[in-house]
Amino acid sequence: MTRAVFFDELGGPEVLRLEEVPLGEPGKGEVLIRVDAIGLNRAEANFRAGAYVYQPNLPGSQIGYEAAGVVEAVGEGADGFALGDAVSAVPTFLMTEYGTYAESAVLPAHALVHRPDGVDAVTGAATWMAYTTAYGLLVEFGGVRPGDTVLINAASSSVGLASIQVANHIGAIPIATTRTSAKKQRLLDAGAAHVIATEEEDLVKEIHALTGGQGVKLAIDAIMGPAVNTLVQAVAPDGTLLFYGWLDPTPAPMPLAPDFLGRNIRTYAFTELTLDSERLRRAKHFINAGLRAGSLSPVIDRSFDLTDVVAAHRHLESNTQFGKVILTVQH
Repeated sequence: MTRAVFFDELGGPEVLRLEEVPLGEPGKGEVLIRVDAIGLNRAEANFRAGAYVYQPNLPGSQIGYEAAGVVEAVGEGADGFALGDAVSAVPTFLMTEYGTYAESAVLPAHALVHRPDGVDAVTGAATWMAYTTAYGLLVEFGGVRPGDTVLINAASSSVGLASIQVANHIGAIPIATTRTSAKKQRLLDAGAAHVIATEEEDLVKEIHALTGGQGVKLAIDAIMGPAVNTLVQAVAPDGTLLFYGWLDPTPAPMPLAPDFLGRNIRTYAFTELTLDSERLRRAKHFINAGLRAGSLSPVIDRSFDLTDVVAAHRHLESNTQFGKVILTVQH
């Protein structure tokens, strides 16, 4: 037997429950892992609340995209994995099919990567959602090169902090935003070249001052809403504005800069990378190289025990965190 988290109805963190269930056996192309740590994501909170891009199977929905642990059993055709291998889960599956909030989890082999030597379970569980998203935004779709300026909105999130590190890893100049100056020094310490407190400073004025009036090569945003009209003014002509979230549900207008010169504007979903084998292959090499070199290192905000999953989700939705929220599993 093992314990896993399920929910029977849509709602707040309180709908999550930990239940003892039979230990699953891996089928064809699947691997059973002992879960040691789990990374929490806003996507899972939205999934639990019924506000995600697809709906859970109720009652008894599982949940969770990220985990790290050790291989306990290997199904037929799950080549490349052996008992005892240290692995991390990459979110290349639907939560209606698999979940990671558990003491043990059966996952598809294509969703697992070997953890480099020296990368512990907490780091492994905190890496792949944030860094595949950041890699996709900056490298695959943003086309950022050394010396380019990158505006990172809501920079204290796990994806925001990962994006700061990815920008530095490739020699770009990360400019972070945060609502107030309370997190300013922490963002500078995390590698931001500049930090703009958007409730205290004029974003467009500050960006133009920092870039010699040009604007940034790339701006990434997880908020959207009416503020997109301000954000687009910080982007250089022929630069790119990428949206990867929609935390503000207010309808967003078509963003137009006052100069009416062209900007490249699009949305981005991490599945555009994780479900494309060639893009995912490049991402894995990029991220593992950064982990080995130490230039990519997830910032951990706070860890909770799996039994405290309700409290962990409440903290996740508090918007007070700086970095990744983690569940750990005691065996």
